[in-house]
This record gives sequence, C-alpha cells and structure tokens, in this order.
Amino acid sequence: MKKLINRVESIVNEMLDGMTAAFPKYLKRLDGYDVLVRTTVASSKVALISGGGSGHEPSHCGYVGKGMLDAAIAGEVFTSPTPDQVFEAIKSVNNGKGVLLIIKNYTGDIMNFEMAADMARDEGIDIEQVIVADDVAVEDSTWTTGRRGIAGTVFVHKIAGAAAEAGLSLPEVKSIAEKVIANVRSMGMAVNPCTLPSLGRESFDLKDDEIEIGIGIHGEPGTHREKISNVNSICDTLLERIFDENIYNSGDEVAVMINGMGGTPLMELFIANKYVNAVLASENIKVSKTFVGNYMTSLDMEGFSITLLKLDSELKKLLNAPADTPAFVQF
Repeated sequence: MKKLINRVESIVNEMLDGMTAAFPKYLKRLDGYDVLVRTTVASSKVALISGGGSGHEPSHCGYVGKGMLDAAIAGEVFTSPTPDQVFEAIKSVNNGKGVLLIIKNYTGDIMNFEMAADMARDEGIDIEQVIVADDVAVEDSTWTTGRRGIAGTVFVHKIAGAAAEAGLSLPEVKSIAEKVIANVRSMGMAVNPCTLPSLGRESFDLKDDEIEIGIGIHGEPGTHREKISNVNSICDTLLERIFDENIYNSGDEVAVMINGMGGTPLMELFIANKYVNAVLASENIKVSKTFVGNYMTSLDMEGFSITLLKLDSELKKLLNAPADTPAFVQF
C-alpha cells in the first residue's frame, strides 16, 4: 500500500488540523473533538450539522461556512462519528433557533446521530433531522436498511443551508431539506476500488477489463460487474436506473452533479458531463446548473456518480443563493 500518511491512527486528527490551518477564515476545531465549526458562528439562524466517516473529502467539513453547514463531524475512515462528538457539535452551534441534522442513510450514522439528538433534547435544544437516501443502485446494503445516502447529500447541504441563512424557521428548513431528498437521485460506478489505510488493501477486486456498477461511497461493491466500455455507454447504464424512478419528465428543470470518487481525472468527468447533458436535452429536460468535480469521494476510488435534482422555483432560488465554504463558493 502506498499512502502519503504518517500513521494510520493519526490520519483524521492530522487531516482536521491541516484543514483548519489551510482555511482559518472558515473553520475552527473544537478542542478535544473531531468537529469543525464555522469560525464566525451565525447568531440568528437555524444551525445545520452533518458528518460521517472520513474518506469522503471534501465532504463534510469542506461545506462548513456561510450558506451551508455550521458544523461537521469527522469519524474515523468510513466509520460513523460517535454520539458524544455529534452532541458536542450540536451544543457548539446551537443559538436558540434550533438545529437540523443532515444524516446519510447508514445504520451507524443514524444510530449515533439520533442518540446525540436525544441527548440534546434532554438539554432543551430544539432539534430535527432528515435522512438522505438518494442512491438508486440498491434498496439494502451491507451498511444500510434502505437506500444509501451519497453525493445528493451535497445538494441538501446547499439548499437547506441557503434556507437557514435566509432566516427560515426550523420546521421550514426541515421541509425544504425533505423536498430536496424527495427530488434527488444518484448512481455511481468504479473503474478501480479504493484502498483502505487500516487494512492496507483494496476494498474489492476487479479484473483489468472490469468495472463495478452501483458502488457505494465506503468501498462497497455494487450491483454487478461488466466489461469496461466507453463512458457514454456507462452513463446510459447509470441514467437508465435514475430515469426508472419516474420523477424526471419532459419539460422539467434539473441540476446535474458529475461527482468524482476521488481518483478520477477531471478530464474524464467533463467527458461524462458532455454526454449526460446531451441525453437530458434529448429528453427535453433543461439543465439549470451543473456541478463537475469531487464532492463526495471514496478515498482514491476511480469512478464517478451522476446525480440529478429536479428543481422548482423555490429550490432553484436556494440552489443559486450565495455560499462561501472551503469546498463550495458561489456568489
């Protein structure tokens, strides 16, 4: 295994310190915890918190800042953060307007975030949660009951974050987050798996001429393997499953995310985006906004995911609202 690290045991700690050193304008670390919060905490808005296992950077700490998250918790690599870490994050950003937890649908994340929410309620904190399950590849997996939460989570961060920044109430922000969740779908693939630092080996095996369709973001295998083909054909396979959801129709307007899994050149992501935009045009689906890059990764996995978000006037306005975070800047 070749990794640019010092010790496996210190990966997350050193990464978080490196992030705060790089982005002191945006981020500060809670002493003694793997939690990053906004350097300047907003005093009159609903607070948004997300997080999960490390290895998905820039998610989630890269989205802490104006117009998105107020805090993010980093578990060990591909491991849910503990309830006490989440609880400290909640207390650090609560300002009396309420706190919304944005949780990806993984069993450990749900259990530990919900335990922290119960602890917060015992302290009198008004708290709500939403669960993102945008992956159309599988209904259940090794780590989940129901669909996994993947790159579509970033759209929830952005739009719910804009709603909170605009001064909406906790029930209103939660409702908007739930609208995003109802209208966002994703599916991914891998050319090569990721390498887990703790194990020193790849998460699954692929032959030189194989790809994995329907992978998760924790190095989980997908729905099936097939011979590698051109990227247009791969996009067709992913889009077919997304279109099977029957929520995207002629005349709709969408946002598109072509998300790299960590080890994929931007060149290849842009080629995929070209074809996805052409397919949507052929279906008379208007692309309002496009995002291409690494948003929700899986360490060094080579591959990508496609996310579509169906927009209405409210979601479109919030998606286009200003945001300023280390990994997402929009003016």
